[in-house]
Amino acid sequence: MTAPDWRPPAKRSLTIQGHRTSVSLEPAFWDGFRALAARRGMALNALAVEIDAARPPDVGLATAIRLSVLGDLTAQLADHPMVPSTGNASSNQ
Repeated sequence: MTAPDWRPPAKRSLTIQGHRTSVSLEPAFWDGFRALAARRGMALNALAVEIDAARPPDVGLATAIRLSVLGDLTAQLADHPMVPSTGNASSNQ
């Protein structure tokens, strides 16, 4: 297991509907957000616009981005479940 990235949140500017807004995310979430945008073939600002439009009014943009990254990673794990490298399920009887 990899050690957590303990660096503090980093603030970055995004442009949403022509307006600059600052978002503060932990570096691991910035990495995941960039990776999600790349997998979808989108610019980071375009993905931010999509997430912003989909979020409920009482959910902040940073929270919505974190949940989107987490949802994407969860979906990737569901598509590619981890398989134990040793042992055979039938031999445990």
